[in-house]
Amino acid sequence: MNNADTQKSSFITRFLDLIERAGNKLPDPITLFVIMAGLVLILSWLLSTIGLSAVKPGTEETITVVNLLSQDGLILIVTEMLNNFTGFPPLGMVVVSMIGIGLAEQTGLISAMMKKTVMAAPEKLIVPVLILTGLVGNLAADAAFIILPPIAALIFMSIGRNPIAGLIVTYAAVAGGFSANLLISSLDVLLLGITESAAHIADADYTGRATMNYYFLIASTFVLVICGTWVTKKFTEPRFGKFEGTVDKLEPLTALEKKGLKWATIVTIIYCVVIAFTVIPSNGLLRDPETGSFLNSPFMTGIVPIMLFFFLLPALAYGIASKEVKSDKDVAEKIFKSIADMAPFIVLAFVASQMIAYFNWSNIGSIMAIKGAELLQALNFTGLPMIIGFIIICAFVNLLIASASAKWALLAPIFVPMFMYLGYSPAVTQAAYRVGDSITNPITPMLAYFAILLAFARRYDKNIGIGTLISALLPYSIVFAIGWVILFAIWFLFDLPLGPGDFIHLK
Repeated sequence: MNNADTQKSSFITRFLDLIERAGNKLPDPITLFVIMAGLVLILSWLLSTIGLSAVKPGTEETITVVNLLSQDGLILIVTEMLNNFTGFPPLGMVVVSMIGIGLAEQTGLISAMMKKTVMAAPEKLIVPVLILTGLVGNLAADAAFIILPPIAALIFMSIGRNPIAGLIVTYAAVAGGFSANLLISSLDVLLLGITESAAHIADADYTGRATMNYYFLIASTFVLVICGTWVTKKFTEPRFGKFEGTVDKLEPLTALEKKGLKWATIVTIIYCVVIAFTVIPSNGLLRDPETGSFLNSPFMTGIVPIMLFFFLLPALAYGIASKEVKSDKDVAEKIFKSIADMAPFIVLAFVASQMIAYFNWSNIGSIMAIKGAELLQALNFTGLPMIIGFIIICAFVNLLIASASAKWALLAPIFVPMFMYLGYSPAVTQAAYRVGDSITNPITPMLAYFAILLAFARRYDKNIGIGTLISALLPYSIVFAIGWVILFAIWFLFDLPLGPGDFIHLK
């Protein structure tokens, strides 16, 4: 590494050390929501005392702050605590979808699919295939961070390329493209619940769909593949050069794994054909029984259980064929294990649901949204510049708070209704959040998997440090940000649909 590179790495290391120290001073997300809930209660008393109010656009209704520290407020808090938790939209959605995804992970189906995909790719296409696999691998939520980078490193090594470069490009794809995908994932379901709850501040009748960003995210996937491939060839591989260490070989799929994938594929095809017969005909079973509509149909409202069986049935087929599942007890044990890993989310959901409920009951969110919308209109800061500004805010917040659901639970109750009052759909606010939330993922040390990446890299270079990794990952964040914002701007300016029945502006 020359002097210029050393100075650059030193600067980045100092910058990241500053961010890391600031981030470490933040409390755990659970504690953060407890603090936020307490602040909402205190603010509800203070702001109600001074008589803060706002006029709701359209209805001309005057909204005032409700004091939650009054007798009525305390009774509401105590009696509705359980309902707040059980009625928290992301809770049931995520738990149900993770039953299928978790079983697919525990049986080894996801790992075998990733290995087969990247090993079957021609050498010239290995980089874009790895990036695409990393993006689609987010269907398995955080499992892709652990499974795919070591596989990519071994593949790079086996074809004479530096394994650290393979680690870098794959981690960048999984982290930086965490929201992009070709299929609906558990993240779509998780964010929908929070978005829908926040939208109810402005419109109590609003109903969202897990597919609200689907078209945009499909296009995003291909844009990020192009951007990531260019960065890898232009910066990453030239920087790390040829690997001089001992070469390890990637073990091919076993006969049982191949058999499992074969049966998983057959079951997936059969399932997709059955679902297609229920939605493609105008009188299909999962179409709206009265109008025959696809957008407002049982299929769209039932996307979560449909996702459950999309993963559950192939996972069962794979597990049985590969002998990972020998009895119903094995199935139950693997599902229990995958749900047990969600314990931190369940606790977080309990605390977050209370804070969001207090925020809604107090009317503070509604008044902040109305006042914020009025201020933006007065400053004439609306439209695309406003949305891009929001993306930048989300990107910086992501450097300190890694959890996508925790950040969105904090930001959504303010920005979703605020933008709704300006005429923008919750779908566009969520899409903007997902861009900002993703682009700084590769370079934030607050993401737990960054430490795992460092451990992977030290298998091949014991002296590698945080600065080296960040200097390699930073170009991905920058180029992903540029490419994604340009795509978002095109989508916004041409007023393209973000998903089936979801648009930039409220209809």
